[in-house]
Amino acid sequence: MASFSVSSSLFSSPSNHFCKRNSRISSNGTVPWFSSNSSFKPSRIAPISASMATGVKEVLPPALTSTSEPPPIFDGTTRLYISYTCPYAQRAWIARNCKGLQDVIKLVPINLQDRPAWYKEKVYPPNKDPAKKEFAEELFSYMDSFNKALVFLFKGEENEAGAVLDFIETSLTKFEDGPFFLGQFSLVDIAYAPFIERFQPALLEVRNYDITAGKPNLAAWIEEMNKIEAYNQTQQDPKEYVESYKRIFLGQR
Repeated sequence: MASFSVSSSLFSSPSNHFCKRNSRISSNGTVPWFSSNSSFKPSRIAPISASMATGVKEVLPPALTSTSEPPPIFDGTTRLYISYTCPYAQRAWIARNCKGLQDVIKLVPINLQDRPAWYKEKVYPPNKDPAKKEFAEELFSYMDSFNKALVFLFKGEENEAGAVLDFIETSLTKFEDGPFFLGQFSLVDIAYAPFIERFQPALLEVRNYDITAGKPNLAAWIEEMNKIEAYNQTQQDPKEYVESYKRIFLGQR
């Protein structure tokens, strides 16, 4: 199973480069929670216990420095990257403790005065990486073209499906720090996964068209997505998808 990492930037400040406004999944993908221009409103959040759920005092690990080796990225462990001195990171840390997740989410403290180079490169590229943000927006905008082309293909009509799938294949090579659209697992992958999950078996059965043929990056992406527990627990029987698409797009009962 792919690892999951959560940045201390769940609670953010626009003035703190370490504590940006994105949570981190699979050590890079972003899921916005509290934005830098929204206020923290506890009254809108479900109440939680003021006591640590485990009742055990945690032994804090030392902060990692420029000489420290990075923790494993894909080992199935959820990690919370924080700075002990950052108040915004402390918010996420407090919430973790109140939920009793000390044994589930491991702390990875970072020394901000002597931070490891690998933190920005492997864990938090958006720290100085507008290219990923810009490409994410492009991929979100491309969703309509992607879906329309594959629907037309499913219906047996001439379309741009080949070019669209070539674009997807090429997009998966843009960043080299992982097998996903932005390198590491992100909201972009979540956006595309449900549709690829349905089109793949439907097109194979109805049109004998394999969307992964000649597209090793897309095939690898599907394989890696299927390892992510948060995703694979939502998957249904592919036969149900095929029958559903036949009804919706072909009018078959």
